[in-house]
Amino acid sequence: MLNMAMTKMPRAVIADDERLMREQLRTRLHQVWPDLEIVAEAKNGLEAVQAVSVHQPDVIFLDIRMPGLTGVEAAKEIAQLELSDDALLPEMVFITAYDQYAIDAFEQGVIDYVLKPAEPERLRLTAERLKARLKQRANGLNDPEDKALATHSVQQLLHVLSAQVSGRPAQYLSWLQASVGQTIQMVAVEDVLYCVSDEKYTRVQTAKQEFLIRKPIKELVEELDPAIFWQIHRSTLVNVKAIAGVTRDERGRQEVLLKGRSEKLPVSRSAAQLFRSM
Repeated sequence: MLNMAMTKMPRAVIADDERLMREQLRTRLHQVWPDLEIVAEAKNGLEAVQAVSVHQPDVIFLDIRMPGLTGVEAAKEIAQLELSDDALLPEMVFITAYDQYAIDAFEQGVIDYVLKPAEPERLRLTAERLKARLKQRANGLNDPEDKALATHSVQQLLHVLSAQVSGRPAQYLSWLQASVGQTIQMVAVEDVLYCVSDEKYTRVQTAKQEFLIRKPIKELVEELDPAIFWQIHRSTLVNVKAIAGVTRDERGRQEVLLKGRSEKLPVSRSAAQLFRSM
């Protein structure tokens, strides 16, 4: 029996405050991706969020500069929407006239961008990337843990992009406040090997000691430098400098090995791409 997720028509929302730009994008998308159904158009960020909430598309094309909410602000709100159980966060493509926003992070595949005007060849490349990611989703990104991690990865990238668009460098924590008995101790972020979260606390491990902090991973992931701390699991962040290698358990699932330590940290399926070059 065919997988219905693979055979359904992909659906998209277009958000741009300029009507002519929306019409041009719709026309050119039809040329390069005839199977893509445009289910709604939005002329500002607020309408974009509402359209995603109502239609739950596979893809959203967002102009970075829009009134009300910018494209990045709208994307942040979209990433926090409560979608139906079988729905995933839509793939995001930013449409921008400013190539300084075309940062390297876009090329990692979590989020894509297209410069205005959307040239057919560049749009064709974006369409191929999106098809590949949608196919990958249909082949297995249904696990709640993987869905959560994929959402967190997008939120983390949007945090970086938001700082870039605003012209302000992203600010990351240098210290964590940890509870040690009845006292508060300052822990240098550079000394942290990994963080593992449960429902109320996050366990912070350094080479010498374990600490507890009242901050969940979903908050830490935006406050720690993503170049140094990788989210390898819904509940786990690891310092890249502490990674000795990656192995597999008896079920074939990846685990991170740490330098000078015996514990192994599980890697979610959707985070496995972080280690493709290792």
